Amino acid sequence: MSTPRPVALVTGSARRIGAAIATALHGAGYDLALHFHRSAQEASALQDALETRRRHSTALLQADLSDIARLPSLVERTVVRFGRIDALVNNASAFFPTPVGETTEAMWDALMGANAKAPFFLSQAAAFHLRQSHGAILNLSDIYAERPCERHAVYSMSKAALSMMTLALARELAPEVRVNAIAPGAILWPESDASHAARQALLDRTALGRTGTPAEIAEAAIFLLDSAGYTTGQVLRVDGGRWLSI
Repeated sequence: MSTPRPVALVTGSARRIGAAIATALHGAGYDLALHFHRSAQEASALQDALETRRRHSTALLQADLSDIARLPSLVERTVVRFGRIDALVNNASAFFPTPVGETTEAMWDALMGANAKAPFFLSQAAAFHLRQSHGAILNLSDIYAERPCERHAVYSMSKAALSMMTLALARELAPEVRVNAIAPGAILWPESDASHAARQALLDRTALGRTGTPAEIAEAAIFLLDSAGYTTGQVLRVDGGRWLSI
């Protein structure tokens, strides 16, 4: 009897870093539950590309992660489709400025909900199945969880909560489930764009002098999910040394 392929549920998998992680996991032999919210066209295109490489290896799952009551169904649909779940990648997030004096409760709720609340409750929903498979959780944090980003107080706080969640769940779900996080630096510029001067100033504070790539985040994801069997409760900075100068 052939060994079943491992299965990963990746949130926010349709675009940017999420798509890179999903593609890398698929290349490493995983079957994938590809979550998306609004990016249906991109998610479908990613599924088509992956299915061309290996048939019947993906499933698309649409959900608004702010609807906490729906999160257990994402896990259930993954298990029904593939029979197991070995990895949960909490990649989906929200990012926008919250200057002090201009921040509303709705802005707070959106950032805390996407970056801390949803990952926690999705991890809770997946914990039973991950214990059964001796699986792993990978969270996408940020170097701003340690050093705050100017005018982004609530975003920085939400990612700090996610990093602490990584440590707390690593302790609580051990020894069956490993829980780690990646804290990227400058990988992709915000979709709201930034001035050339602002971009250059950021690169000047990055030891390696360049932005990273989604593929480099995906490499770290594969390491933490597949190779780092004695590693849990770690937040791995993949930032080109930018943290050194923040």
